[in-house]
Parts: sequence; structure tokens; C-alpha cells
Amino acid sequence: SCLCGSAPCLFCGCCPSVKNSTVSRLLFTFFLFLGTLVSIIMIIPGVEKELHKLPGFCEGSGSVLGAQARVDCSSFLGHKAVYRMGFAMAAFFLLFSLLMVCVRSSKDPRAALHNGFWFFKFLVLVGITVGAFYIPDGAFTSVWFYFGVVGSFLFILIQLVLLIDLAHSWSQRWLRRAGEGSARGWYAALCTVTVIFYAAAIAAVTLLYVYYTQPEGCTQGKAFISINLILCLIVSVVSILPKIQEAQPHSGLLQASLITLYTIYITWSALANVPIRRCNPTLLLRNSTGSATATEALSTWWDAPSIVGLLIFILCTLFISLRSSDHPQVNKMMLTEESGAGAGAEAGAEEGAVRRAYDNEQDGVCYNYSFFHFCLLLAALYIMMTLTNWYRPNESLQVLSSPWTAVWVKISSSWAGLLLYLWTLVAPLVLPDRDFS
Repeated sequence: SCLCGSAPCLFCGCCPSVKNSTVSRLLFTFFLFLGTLVSIIMIIPGVEKELHKLPGFCEGSGSVLGAQARVDCSSFLGHKAVYRMGFAMAAFFLLFSLLMVCVRSSKDPRAALHNGFWFFKFLVLVGITVGAFYIPDGAFTSVWFYFGVVGSFLFILIQLVLLIDLAHSWSQRWLRRAGEGSARGWYAALCTVTVIFYAAAIAAVTLLYVYYTQPEGCTQGKAFISINLILCLIVSVVSILPKIQEAQPHSGLLQASLITLYTIYITWSALANVPIRRCNPTLLLRNSTGSATATEALSTWWDAPSIVGLLIFILCTLFISLRSSDHPQVNKMMLTEESGAGAGAEAGAEEGAVRRAYDNEQDGVCYNYSFFHFCLLLAALYIMMTLTNWYRPNESLQVLSSPWTAVWVKISSSWAGLLLYLWTLVAPLVLPDRDFS
């Protein structure tokens, strides 16, 4: 019955008092992480060589950009597997995003589908995954690459929103504790963390200039690093201007330092996709035999930016699933209303003391079901692009290389993120009649 019942039933004996809304988000996030784990396993070189044994995975030929091309089934099997796993997860969350449109409370029959039937939902995900591996080669990889690019761009912006909120909550909490007592210690901790973030950002910028630029040439890399460095300096200065401090007393350098560090990471990730060997020492090119054109043998198909991106992805996805913001504006933007919904939650907890988990959404949902699944869809596309280093096969499907598209998407997302953070600073001055508490 637990496999077909509600989410609390799965956790009734092993957890403390847990909200139904939290359990459901964690289980859907577990599905995403499970798909991510399968993708990681499939891209491991030893496993990748065995994928050709899957029936139908390497069969067929397709039309690529209007030209008929015979597809070599030994080419980039791990890359193909990750794309199909990403397609399956995206289709799964798109299905639930469409099904859960306009669900207002757990009394809606569709809410039972969202919060229960986990065994059958797992079977649906497995079925979609198996079907995805029968998608023939050809135009699929080329077209799905652009879907991944757009979804990853949007998820990078969501990551930045969550980081901005995390930095604001972090700063407010420490300032509040400083006001309650032992102010010197809390202010020292605040300053120490800020200095560490800025020191790491400065060190990273220095390394980017050393390894991703040359005295002559590499103009794009120099421009990207310099522009983002200048923009980070601007937002750091703006964050401590007297008028900004007057409008937002909790704004400060801690938030700016975290955003600066994240922006430098995005810049590093973009430079790691520059398709010019002279300007990108970490560039990897693979031909149809799976060998690398790098100076050393290719032991894994990941680079350092991808590993960092994977860690950030895990943290931000858990952030989406576990908590709502302390700021009403962020809750509105993320369509989360944790404090307003579930008025009878405490009563439900008392009545179901034995069950330990309780339905807190009878009077209203705590988060927008449809938007939550849409965020997981974007996360699935982002992890798909991260695990494949944003690389794609060329027109003949014989060489897997990094396109300029990936570089410009990442750089554009860093600029959009900085503008978004700048807007959070100046919005109270531009729109004085609105409440930005």
C-alpha cells in the first residue's frame, strides 16, 4: 500500500515530523539524482564500451542537416546515452508539469497523483528511459543539443537567484545574531567569509588570465574575463553605496562576494568550452574511435568545471526541494508559499503523531507543483549538458567538439545574472512605492 499511497506513508516509521510537501519534493528530487547517477555510470569509459550491446541503441541512420549520413555505432556511446537519459528525465518532468497545472490544494485528485503512486511513477520513468534508447541517431543529437542549451541557460539563472537569496539570508542571520550579542565575533566571521570569497575570486581571475589567454591572440578570452571582472567590481561598489544601504540595510559585500565568485566560475566554465587549442589548454576532442586529440590519453570525459558544476547542481536542486525563502519576493518568483499554506498542519501532525508525516496542503499547496517540475526539467537538461561538457558531434557525427554556442550561452548567463543581482540592489530606489522587505 505504501507504493501506491501518499508520500507520508513511505516515511511513516523512519522520520520525525515531516510535511507532505517536503517529502514529495525530496522523492521527485531522488528520481532526478537517480537519473543523474545512471548518466554518470554510462559515461564511465569501461561502461561506455559495453553500450553497443543494448538492442537497437546503435541501429539506423539519419538525416543530419539535410544530408544522409551513416552513423557509426561505436562513436560516443556514453555521450548518446547521457542525451537519451536527459531526454527521458525531461519528458518525465514535463509530463508532470503539464498534469499539475492549476492544482490548488491536496483535495484536488491530481494532487494524489503528485504525492503518491511512487512505484508506478518509477515504472513510468523506467519505461520512458527504455523508449528513449530506441530513438534513432541522426538529427536527434543535433536538435536536442539546442534544447539542452536553452534549458541550461534558464537553470543557471535559477541557480543565481538561489545563490542571491542564500547570501541575503546568510547575511541577515549573522547580522541579527550580532545584534543579539557578541557582535564583534559575528562581524569578524562576516568579514572573514567575505575576504575568503573575494580572495578566491581574485586568485581564479589570475589563473584564468594565465592559462586561458596568450600575450598575442585569444582576444575573446581576454574580453570575457575583463568584462566580467569589471561588472563584478561595479556590483560590489553599488552594494555598499550609502543610498543602497539606506534602502536595503542588509545589503553588503557578502552577497556581492558570493555572486562574484559564482560569476568567475561561469566565466571559467565558458572558457573551458572555447574551441581553440591555443586559448584552451583543457580542450578535448574525440574522433569516432573514442580517442582524444589531447596530449594525454583521455581517462575520463569530464573536466574540472563539469565536476564543480555537478556539485553546484546538487546543492541548488536540494535547495529547491527543502526550503522556501525568507524573502516574500523570492517566494513569489519561485512560486513558493511555505509560510502561508497548510494552516492546519500542526493539527494534522498531532492527529497523525504515529505516522510522523502529515498532509499540510489541505487548505492550499505550499509550492506550485507545475513550476517545481519545470525546475526539475531544467535541472535535467543542465546536468545533461554538464556531463557532456556542452560538447556536440560535428555534421558528420565523427568528431565530438566544443561549439562557440556553449561559450556564448554561459557568458550571456553570467551577464544576465549580474544584471539580475544589480536590479535587486537598485529596485527599491527605482520603484520606491513597492514593498521589497
